[in-house]
Amino acid sequence: MQDDAEAREAQKGVFDAGRSIVRPKRGGLGTVTAPAADIPVFATTDVLVVGGGPAGTTAAIAAARTGAKVILAERYNHLGGLSTGGLVIWIDRMSDWDGKLVIRGLAEELLDRLPADAIKGPSKALWGSRDEAAVSAWAPRASAHHGAVTWAPMIDPEWLKLASLAMISEAGVDVLLHTWVTAPLMEDGRIAGAIVESKEGRMAIRAGAVVDASGDGDMFARAGEGAEGDIDQDNIHHCANTASLLSGVDVDAWMAFRTSDSTGFKEFMQAGRAAVKHFILPMAGWRDDVVVFMGPRFAGFDVLKIDDLTQLELLSRQAIVDLLHFYKRHAPGFEKAWLMLTAPQLGARHSRRLVGQTRMTAAETRSGQVLADEIGVSPSLSPNWPTVSVPYGALLPQSTPNLLVAGRHISSDAQTHTFMREIPQCWLTGHAAGVAAALTAGRKLAARDVPVADIRKELARQGAYLQAPA
Repeated sequence: MQDDAEAREAQKGVFDAGRSIVRPKRGGLGTVTAPAADIPVFATTDVLVVGGGPAGTTAAIAAARTGAKVILAERYNHLGGLSTGGLVIWIDRMSDWDGKLVIRGLAEELLDRLPADAIKGPSKALWGSRDEAAVSAWAPRASAHHGAVTWAPMIDPEWLKLASLAMISEAGVDVLLHTWVTAPLMEDGRIAGAIVESKEGRMAIRAGAVVDASGDGDMFARAGEGAEGDIDQDNIHHCANTASLLSGVDVDAWMAFRTSDSTGFKEFMQAGRAAVKHFILPMAGWRDDVVVFMGPRFAGFDVLKIDDLTQLELLSRQAIVDLLHFYKRHAPGFEKAWLMLTAPQLGARHSRRLVGQTRMTAAETRSGQVLADEIGVSPSLSPNWPTVSVPYGALLPQSTPNLLVAGRHISSDAQTHTFMREIPQCWLTGHAAGVAAALTAGRKLAARDVPVADIRKELARQGAYLQAPA
């Protein structure tokens, strides 16, 4: 496969467009006074999960499978978050560098439920293989890295939506779609539920414990918990964009061009950079007539700001039109390509990170230490580093006793965030947070006082992979 520095940089596709945008002046226009009103209680539950992305989906299922009564509130019309509505259809590595599946349990079950034609990745027999032919075959499809084949498949987002909803329904979760959770309901320092908005107006949901799986830490921030927002400028993980799918592509012809015609591919790259302002490379999808553009990725935006979100949508959609026109004219296999879908959800990689009771750091995650409060195991970024022990304390706020946090905003430094924000890791932390929230509500304890041994026991019962603490 063509693997020069230029190709790798084009795959990243990072553009610092945000800093050149002139944002409208907002605020400074006075205030209005809303009349006081009683807010009707819409429902009561043991566990309220805020957000139905990867973390929220597994949190709700896990909590319900312990026997808890669970409500899952999601602002869109589907589950899966960025893995479905965001078109992040490449599921990053779930196996370690030797091929052992370490992100298991609900994550594994979700993928196992997909039809054979809705998922594309190497067979289990190849996981961990260093065979040159196998690596060469799977590297262009992002399922082989650093000379090893890994379990990192491409999936059909529509089938993942259906699988997520099926597991939620079977677990007995009460799902509320088209429901925006706007604020925590606080009573005596505890989170007693949340305020929601919908077509029915403003209502309250009471809960014994809450899982913040909003992606942006909306609940923990509004509950007064601390947040970090620093970024690593040398990677893509602070960028944002709207992804797109193209269909009508002869993926085999495109792959043959990339891997067999090094001179032609280099000339293509040079022409693309010259002709298209935001030029990037696509990734092959789950079918041999579909590719996904995971970018272009734009830096310099704040995904907590309305104007920035709007500009990102406009930039992303113009960029995919420009890319489509260029690829149709110049890329083998794209002659009949057409724009299949622009993502209904913007791809935000980072906003807030919790200041939690434990902070995952790069040094610790590379140490190989198996933590006493481990609630999951993540693959490492490099074959030179051991797998990562994920601590329960990273899901726990400093103060709010019955609030759990799961997903890309758990407590970590900027470097650790680069992999803990990925889809499988969000499934992992959601699974653990759901179990812990159910035990917190059922025993009427602070989440920090729930014995980790009990959380681990239930996680193991639900199929999660855990290491034995030293």
